[in-house]
Amino acid sequence: MTTPLHIVVLMGGWSAERPVSLQSGAGIADALESLGHRVTRIDMGRDVAARLAEATPDLVFNALHGSPGEDGTVQGMMDLMGLRYTHSGLATSVIAIDKVLTKQALVPHGIPMPGGRIVKSADIHAADPLSRPYVLKPVNEGSSVGVAIVTDADGPGGNYGNPISPDAQGPWQEFDELLAEPYIRGRELTAAVLGDRALGVTELIPKNGWYDFNAKYTDGLTTHVCPAQIPDEIAEACRSLALEAHRLLGCRGASRSDFRWDDERGVDGLFLLEVNTQPGMTPLSLVPEQARHIGMSYAELVQAIVDEALKDHPRDPVP
Repeated sequence: MTTPLHIVVLMGGWSAERPVSLQSGAGIADALESLGHRVTRIDMGRDVAARLAEATPDLVFNALHGSPGEDGTVQGMMDLMGLRYTHSGLATSVIAIDKVLTKQALVPHGIPMPGGRIVKSADIHAADPLSRPYVLKPVNEGSSVGVAIVTDADGPGGNYGNPISPDAQGPWQEFDELLAEPYIRGRELTAAVLGDRALGVTELIPKNGWYDFNAKYTDGLTTHVCPAQIPDEIAEACRSLALEAHRLLGCRGASRSDFRWDDERGVDGLFLLEVNTQPGMTPLSLVPEQARHIGMSYAELVQAIVDEALKDHPRDPVP
């Protein structure tokens, strides 16, 4: 029997992922109410600390995506307020949202990740930072926000120019610095972790182009193959690497690790791209999908995340 709690579902905010967060939060709040919990919904604004203090919840379910809800800012605020909350804490959130810090934390422990380097956006208009094809992405955005795949002049990225034109639409117009990584051909895989268990592996097959923001959150644009139809050794490697990355980064509750797999190279072609510490909980999201595959309903998944937060994040005494 679930002990009823007063839970604030914190959602929305002002990042580029606001619409996704609102969908996640709505589904989570409905599930919590179906389980008998008392729920207060908060669409985060600049007055969030005052609203949380007024609500005095037993727990905050953090359904925010992107900054400042996923980068440690909100986590630090809630730590200072003595609030318990779901998902990862301050230090883990700071590291995992930053793709460079994530590489620095994981690669020395044997986690395979693409190489790459930080480049000034202004410099890419003079010369390519890497041999084409390569990927340019913001250092600390999620959901494929601001990602560009730069190919040879006659490829899909040819409209960027060679070198990239300052007038071409792309992340160089929005961000002063970008992470340049070699492009890994092959297949898009993802593995979710809940607590100390990897749930499964899904392959994502976009119907047009690649797995960008629209492909992730527009129904019908991507085929989800769950479980992925891949060799057992690749599926096991995905689960193992996702679980190890979750552990090394100090993640709590649910996380999701995204991979590219060059299927011409076997296990040597598998690379971890990033770890999402607050994965989506929308109808198209991957963690609920993998949970369903192992027999866990959406409401059971939400309750499991709550249970992980209560177990791993006891309320600290407030002086």
